[in-house]
Amino acid sequence: MTELTDITLKPTATPRCWALIPCAGTGSRAGAAGPKQYQVLVGQPMVMHTLAAFAEVPRIDQTLVVVSPDDHFFQAPQYANTSFLVAACGGSTRAASVFNGLNVLLAEGAVTHDWVLVHDAARCLITPEQINQLLDACLLDEVGGLLALPLPDTLKAAQAGRVAATLPRVDKWLAQTPQMFRIGSLREALELAGDAVTDESSAIEAMGLAPKLVPGSAQNFKVTYPEDFELARAVLVAREG
Repeated sequence: MTELTDITLKPTATPRCWALIPCAGTGSRAGAAGPKQYQVLVGQPMVMHTLAAFAEVPRIDQTLVVVSPDDHFFQAPQYANTSFLVAACGGSTRAASVFNGLNVLLAEGAVTHDWVLVHDAARCLITPEQINQLLDACLLDEVGGLLALPLPDTLKAAQAGRVAATLPRVDKWLAQTPQMFRIGSLREALELAGDAVTDESSAIEAMGLAPKLVPGSAQNFKVTYPEDFELARAVLVAREG
């Protein structure tokens, strides 16, 4: 069942910008008790830091959080919020959650030509400045794009636990989020690509399109492993201080 907060969207003659936050993951690699996106960092669950950043970007017309059908986190009074939508339509994979979320946006009044910025709930260090940077770079682009970082380290290929080759890094980038595409194009791309893709750009690339690479920040990392929590906490504390 899909749960939605009733919100009246501001009318606009130009394509709107929506944010979609997949929040249905279990966080198995993080070693935390429960989904990692709900672990508390500096007084707030990780996902609330993420949502706060998008709330500070006026060009984002509305944000949709996609949770699993049995997730009741946002029903708690302290986290219930009328500034964003919550849809209990999360799937078994990220791609499925995003695809289902796109269908919800269309049902809520979005059109295929609108933009959607898909962002990981666990990238809780995203800033409004970085979101605006992506918007500035992609709003007039034919395809869309993503935040990313040029690979800073030497890249090795492995075989049986040993180095098999050293790969050139000159043209390698680390993909981040948000990733920004037209709702209609992304929906079609995900439908064609299936659940195998791990980010939205991969699905768009499979259609023969070339998303724009927009330089991001090293601080915009995805909290994935146990040691990442302390690093994210240190960055948040430094920002508040």
